[in-house]
Amino acid sequence: MKNKIFILFGGLLLSTILANGQANISPAKAQMKPIIIKGATIHVGNGTVINNGYIAFDKGKITAIGEGSAPNTAGADVVDATGQQIYPGFICPITTLGLVEIEEGARGTVDEEETGDLNPHVRSLIAFNTDSKVIPTVRSNGILLAQPTPVGGTISGTSSVVQLDAWNWQDAAYKADIAIHLTWPVARVQGGRRRPAVPTPGVPQESPAERAQKAIDAITNLFNEAKAYADIAKPEVTNIRLEAMKGLFNGTKKLFVNAEGAKEIIQAVDFGKKMGVQVVIVGGNESYLVTDVLKDNNVPVILKETQRLPDKEEDDVYLPYKLPKILQDAGVTYGLTGIGFWRQRNLPFEAGESVGYGLTKEQAISMITINNAKILGIDKTTGTLEVGKDANLFVSKGDALDMISIDVDYAFIQGRNINLDNLHKQLYKKFADKYGVKAD
Repeated sequence: MKNKIFILFGGLLLSTILANGQANISPAKAQMKPIIIKGATIHVGNGTVINNGYIAFDKGKITAIGEGSAPNTAGADVVDATGQQIYPGFICPITTLGLVEIEEGARGTVDEEETGDLNPHVRSLIAFNTDSKVIPTVRSNGILLAQPTPVGGTISGTSSVVQLDAWNWQDAAYKADIAIHLTWPVARVQGGRRRPAVPTPGVPQESPAERAQKAIDAITNLFNEAKAYADIAKPEVTNIRLEAMKGLFNGTKKLFVNAEGAKEIIQAVDFGKKMGVQVVIVGGNESYLVTDVLKDNNVPVILKETQRLPDKEEDDVYLPYKLPKILQDAGVTYGLTGIGFWRQRNLPFEAGESVGYGLTKEQAISMITINNAKILGIDKTTGTLEVGKDANLFVSKGDALDMISIDVDYAFIQGRNINLDNLHKQLYKKFADKYGVKAD
């Protein structure tokens, strides 16, 4: 009981601290006048680099970009970014950012999972917490868009893309209900070790393969029902689960499948072909073994955190760092995400590490900008710095893929100059003042 009281008190205390922190951080107002940023090195996001470049945007849209002198736009705010770097806003797919605030000891701050095993109708968007104190720490590293994703069960729910400077989830919605998330059944744990059987008296024992096949059969039955339901113009009775899956069959939603092993990846790709749905592989630790299958079927991969050890003892210890380069050379579309929610602020640094293992710097930037945008279906409006696209960009004094030199000066979401303060910066300044340390 004492432990429970302590956990409850600790959670309430931390919640109070968080509630009182960052009171000065509120969403930016809509862009009111043209802005021109000049003199910077511009990383377009598609591999192109513009030296001594300028970029202009108005009413949230990019209006001009080029090298040399900026156009003379009357009444524009001009920012001199000489010696600095401009990047498209980084995009983080597959995250629980905004769904989780405090992982341990405060269940009321965790809204990433619903009960039940098959929940295609669960919308993570309406649970997205725009007041999360984690969000400002993430966007301070240039991450301006994300895909809050439900977890748990076999089919965890539906995700959307959000922009990270909003009053509420309605304001945050950048592209709603783009994907349904499925965890592919597996008969083994990572590394090939068999799951230990737990005998239950009087209950026939199933092998791991039998359990996996039973789960696959359940998924197949649900999809067959959903496909038949989607063919009905006006169902007499609305089924919310099947209604949520309609988009898979008309191309407005993609099926994001968590699959790590080569066998499971192939099964997921074949399942997508059979059902006529667009599949995206999430994780794909063994995707390097089946690059031909992925390329031939135009199936992209969102790699998870690279700062980890490989799954198998016999694997190259640097395999996670090399995976982006392997997929790049194989012609497979790939993106990158992190793990959890707060660790997403390390996304640019994990992309940067891949440069040391074969990717060019511009390819690493593309991995977390235009590549992720293409996979999420938002590449027509963001992901690169091009005329007509949303002005989602940021300015850094140093290399944004390097955790030592990154220093984001300005960030814009749809042209709005967002507040880059966060709780970490406030605490640093507080104690820098106390101990007489100069705070930047």
